[in-house]
Amino acid sequence: MRIIGMAWGLAAAAMLVASGAQAQVDTPGSAQGDVAADAVAARTMLAAAKPVAARHAMVVSAQHLATEVGVDILRQGGNAIDAAVAVGYALAVVHPCCGNIGGGGFMVVHLAGGRDLFLDFREKAPLAATATIFQDAKGHVVPDRSTSSWLAVGTPGTVMGLDTALAQYGTMPLAKVIAPAIALARDGYVLEPGDIKLLGGRTEDFAAEPNVAAIFLNQGRPFVAGERLVQSQLATTLETIARGGTDAFYHGAIPAKVAAASAAGGGLLTAADFAAYTVAWDTPVTCHYRGYTVIAAPPPSSGGATVCEILETIEPYPLGKWGYGSAQATHVLVEAERHAYADRNIALGDPAFVHNPVDTLIAPARAAEIRAAIQTDKATPSSQVKGIGGPPEGNDTTHYSVVDAHGNAVSVTFTINFLFGVGKIASDTGFLLNDEMDDFASKPGTANAMGLVQGSANAVAGGKRPLSSMSPTILLKDGEPWLVTGSPGGSTIITTVVQSIVNTVDFGMNVQQAVNAPRFHHQWMPDLITVEPGYLTPATAASLTAMGYAIRTGSAWGADEIIRRDIKTGRLEGANDRRYPAGLAAGY
Repeated sequence: MRIIGMAWGLAAAAMLVASGAQAQVDTPGSAQGDVAADAVAARTMLAAAKPVAARHAMVVSAQHLATEVGVDILRQGGNAIDAAVAVGYALAVVHPCCGNIGGGGFMVVHLAGGRDLFLDFREKAPLAATATIFQDAKGHVVPDRSTSSWLAVGTPGTVMGLDTALAQYGTMPLAKVIAPAIALARDGYVLEPGDIKLLGGRTEDFAAEPNVAAIFLNQGRPFVAGERLVQSQLATTLETIARGGTDAFYHGAIPAKVAAASAAGGGLLTAADFAAYTVAWDTPVTCHYRGYTVIAAPPPSSGGATVCEILETIEPYPLGKWGYGSAQATHVLVEAERHAYADRNIALGDPAFVHNPVDTLIAPARAAEIRAAIQTDKATPSSQVKGIGGPPEGNDTTHYSVVDAHGNAVSVTFTINFLFGVGKIASDTGFLLNDEMDDFASKPGTANAMGLVQGSANAVAGGKRPLSSMSPTILLKDGEPWLVTGSPGGSTIITTVVQSIVNTVDFGMNVQQAVNAPRFHHQWMPDLITVEPGYLTPATAASLTAMGYAIRTGSAWGADEIIRRDIKTGRLEGANDRRYPAGLAAGY
């Protein structure tokens, strides 16, 4: 088998033996033995996975304290938008790797009256940015410039996004929904092992920035579980927002401090960029899959168009008959992903700057064209897939889902891109800034940090929003919310959302099984399938290899946070992804 990388071995093999399952396991360390053990262990664990149930309302996020904040707002009579804003601000405190006020994101909303909305609060490039800022004089991309320097920082959008959603569709004042976040920052919270693992990923970078080290290191050393993280400077910034709202963040002392730090570090971000920032309401991308209506994010998210293109391509195939993890289902899904990512990477960008052929990408004719190109027993080399637009040119996001007792549903994905963003804080503002400029094509035809090879539609330009894979999504059944989903994971976000939908709709999994199930990913370039340990069986791996696929195993993936409504009983089921054990699904 041509499998690149290493799978989980000893623990999975031990579980295999304990389960009594019948499977061929080679000697320890062999590729086939590890694959077999992982597959049986994964399926044994899936069988026992159960979601959290609630009758009235539900919140699922990647950090338990933020979930509790959201549920408390709902118990007090707030609606899903109130809770979503409260959770967003709380995540900026208790999930600082990924939750943020220094980044941006997307919100998909279904209102109980039947309206479906999309709010774009994605970051914008500084007005002075140009298409070549990440290249040297010879036109070569400079490593790390788009991820680690002050040039990497885009104008944050989260504060305006959350405040705009609350003002238009919430029922509570900003001061009330932001108060729990202020308390968590001012009083601190006790760090758990999952928090420590995340903080440990940037220890050396924290140490290089004195004002960052003063917060995220404990007197120069890494925090350990059981210690309390206090963020008094962030509390002060949040209090300023509570008093002055959006204006307090985009005018005055806060942007002045960010602009001064950016200038000192050779960046482009100015107070004028903050003053010029805007959010935008738009119409979601809508498609249909096996009787469900999919409500998803339009550009500058690539998520809605790409998710819908994949789903519409695979709909005629009998995935349920073939089964989860089968070679046939994997083959069809991979080929749909391959073509859809090629279209995504070439054709899509900020709608304020480029035309996005979304209607063409999700049209039945495009799905039929892709299906006609899929061979039943052979992989299509990505070099032969050019994308609909012409020739080819952070994993560390977070998602949360909210459903209230009134029938409102909110799906939010927001990010500072890489783990803890650019790793920089301006002066005493207390919040980490994003390195979202890496989501642009630093040079068309050259892969970014996520390995995505993108075209000129996503080239850098002043005031432009970078294309994103964030895919907050809501599925409706007979006009009512049925599934609320989304995920972090950089370029894997789209395939994670697709597989969570397929796992529930086609394979009949409950939502906890759907998010726990091992996943796979293909993004056109590079031309390989990345799989989580446990997805493949030896037979599946052999079949896919014989078709011409290269396979790489990997253990890092996004964390889907799902809520599903039982159509018959109306009860809600929530699932926090096993990949983020600090998260929580809770309701009442």
